[in-house]
Amino acid sequence: MPWKEQTNMSLKTEFVDLANQPDANMSQLCERFGISRPTGYKWLRRWQKSGKEGLVNRSRRPHQPANQTPSDIEGLVLGVRRTHKSWGARKIKRWLINEIGKGNLEVDPDRLPAPSTITEILRRNQQLDPADAPSRKGPWKHFEYPHPNDLWQMDFKGEFRLGNDSLCYPLTIVDDHSRYSIAVQACENQRRQTVQPQLKNCFLRYGLPKAILCDNGSPWGSPMRFDDGRPYYTRLNAWLIRLGISIIHSTPGRPQGKGKNERFNGTLKAEVLRYNRFEDLSHAQDTFDRWRQVYNMERPHEALDMNIPSSRYMISSRAYPTHLAPIEYGPDDQVRKVCRKGKISFKNKRYRIGKAFAGQPVAVRPYAEKQTWKVFFCHQHVRTLTY
Repeated sequence: MPWKEQTNMSLKTEFVDLANQPDANMSQLCERFGISRPTGYKWLRRWQKSGKEGLVNRSRRPHQPANQTPSDIEGLVLGVRRTHKSWGARKIKRWLINEIGKGNLEVDPDRLPAPSTITEILRRNQQLDPADAPSRKGPWKHFEYPHPNDLWQMDFKGEFRLGNDSLCYPLTIVDDHSRYSIAVQACENQRRQTVQPQLKNCFLRYGLPKAILCDNGSPWGSPMRFDDGRPYYTRLNAWLIRLGISIIHSTPGRPQGKGKNERFNGTLKAEVLRYNRFEDLSHAQDTFDRWRQVYNMERPHEALDMNIPSSRYMISSRAYPTHLAPIEYGPDDQVRKVCRKGKISFKNKRYRIGKAFAGQPVAVRPYAEKQTWKVFFCHQHVRTLTY
């Protein structure tokens, strides 16, 4: 029978009293009192937590509108957005979950809204910029090398003018597997004399990669190519090859070949260059250093299933050498020394190999095709000769 309002409280109290008996049969008690088992257990929990006051009927009116996010949660979302102006809903939610996991936020993760709700919070608070809308159509198709340091992608982000009227050329290096930012360096030019010391610093800290992917512009390479399609190598290339690093040049006119580095440079522009003005190189470098730490250790990455790059990166086991061993080739190789003009003599003919290798020995090896030889500097195939 339905209970009368005036007896509701006394019956609840009686039920709880009986249910607390050592040999109480909950199923039977609930049936006798005309309530469901979930309701019976709910009353017990409330009694154990708050005593008799816990049994008082609670208003079913929500504390806030059903579709409104609690103000404290909305404040967290907006706080992250103000700090990271280009982050979208998925990154914001994952960052909050990560901070809760680290113990930096005392919030129940189940209270965090869905990404779609976070987007609505941003829109309602005028925190969405049309420029933030994704421009790509369809999902990205990702290819990555299987291990950290299998390949680094390296390039210069487009230059920009500083407050002192000089130019800054950001040098960016990204690990292909983990998307870990190896370097974001504010450089005053794009010359080898500037780039080489920066690379050495990276090698001393992170070790040597197996290969580096770069484009064909100075100082990485030259748009000029041999008949076999091989690019002219630069002195920077020769130094890297001498360290045991393979050089891969992207196809001219196809920047998507360095997709991860291009994507990183786009993120650098969207999250740093877009919102800052720098007085000088030192000011730019300080900002780059702070952002790079966030990028590697805090910023969820969509290509990594919203994990952070540092969760997938480890330093290379190949240390930067203090001394370089002499260059040696196999007993069947025909060794030639490159003259100061960048040429070698072979089969009574002169062949250009490149001034980058002047004074260095190269190996000439027969190829499967008749009258064809391949020229190697250390491990790198640098040209094909046809006699």
